[in-house]
Amino acid sequence: MPMFSSVVVGTDGSETATAAVRRAIELAKICGASLHIVTAYKARPVRAAGVPDEFRDQLASGGHADALLEDQCALARTEGISVQGHTGTGDPAEAIVRVAEQERADVIVVGNKGMGGVRRVLGSVPNSVAHQAPCSVLIVQTT
Repeated sequence: MPMFSSVVVGTDGSETATAAVRRAIELAKICGASLHIVTAYKARPVRAAGVPDEFRDQLASGGHADALLEDQCALARTEGISVQGHTGTGDPAEAIVRVAEQERADVIVVGNKGMGGVRRVLGSVPNSVAHQAPCSVLIVQTT
């Protein structure tokens, strides 16, 4: 039985988040695990006369999030990893933890960016994930 069979990683498209995704890909490849990549955004209301409702969400930020997620998933696919993308709205840490719970993840991979100083006190994504995770958390050195 593999050490990890389900790995979750969050991304915002930043250089450090992409480094965390690459590390999660390595871990999934070594363990033969499935990979779940999560991105979240804060929805902004769109007022556009004549735009059908189903396209308003796309205009509000979801289109960018979907494109970002597809780029990150493509990295995993090139390595032969079974990957699924998850896009959501709201707090990124909550989205990552929610997916980890839904997918019964064995480990969540996050980058260390924002773990020190004032952001640690105020609550960064890695710090929040580490405190709320339903599984092990791997904090990778990305800075």
